[in-house]
Amino acid sequence: MKQLLLPSLICAALLAGSAAAAQTPAPAKEPAAATEHPLRLWEGDAPFAKGKTPQDIPTLQPYFPDRAKRPIPAILICPGGGYGGLAIGHEGKDYALFFNQNGMAGFVLRYRLGSRGYRHPVMLTDVSRALRTIRANAEKWGIDPKKIGVIGSSAGGHLAATLLTKFDNGNPSAPDPVDRVSSRPDFGILCYPVITMEKGVTHWGSRCNLIGKDATPELVKELSAELHVKPDTPPCFLWHTAADRGVFPENSIRFARALAAQKIPFDLHIYQNGGHGIGLRAKYPFQNAHPWSRDLVFWLKENKIIPK
Repeated sequence: MKQLLLPSLICAALLAGSAAAAQTPAPAKEPAAATEHPLRLWEGDAPFAKGKTPQDIPTLQPYFPDRAKRPIPAILICPGGGYGGLAIGHEGKDYALFFNQNGMAGFVLRYRLGSRGYRHPVMLTDVSRALRTIRANAEKWGIDPKKIGVIGSSAGGHLAATLLTKFDNGNPSAPDPVDRVSSRPDFGILCYPVITMEKGVTHWGSRCNLIGKDATPELVKELSAELHVKPDTPPCFLWHTAADRGVFPENSIRFARALAAQKIPFDLHIYQNGGHGIGLRAKYPFQNAHPWSRDLVFWLKENKIIPK
């Protein structure tokens, strides 16, 4: 009897599998970027440029939501990579598409790197120019100039934190109109960020690529973002995982402590599990993204950056 039933059971299983496969929806197609080519931050050579290769040319790649009532909020995205590379996919493009889903424009920044011989202040020069570029083009792009934030992951989080503490109001007499506008972000989002340059807490590779392995104590202090939070530092959302051994959660805790000392509004989330560099931990359309993404959307709504 078992020998007679077995082929029937196999056929039934195959038929059921075929039916299930037929009912499985096709993967969602990612929307296209708003522009075919990235935007150069400077028409000619960038300040401090060492050459004319793509690695010497900082750029912005815009992503806009298909349907959103203008003007919309925008976010400048700084991928991580230890200041030696760029995680342009899961900490760049994926973030942009996620923000598009929530009615925001995303701009992925390719900044210059220590692995190409660049050191501070080159990276700060690039991120400052990028924020100014978004704000200077706000009307053309349908962006609210008072709702432009910055997000960064790992070393990109350090770059974002540096901008959050070292922005300026622009130079009203500058011949370039982009340089006349403020580089101040209106809010910040820091994902498992490198914050301090202090030995034992910092990410050593990021420190070496940014300021060199023999940096002076003065330069270490200058690039430790927790030491430069001030009363006009923007509100921030920070998250880390307790299990992160790439960049210790103490980095986020130090920045949150500095924000609290200045009475700057912030959210700090330390999740129990997860390693370093996990991003959203999901691909478009992000149904199973890490809970930090839902906590962030709640924070954005509470702070009236996106509508409730």
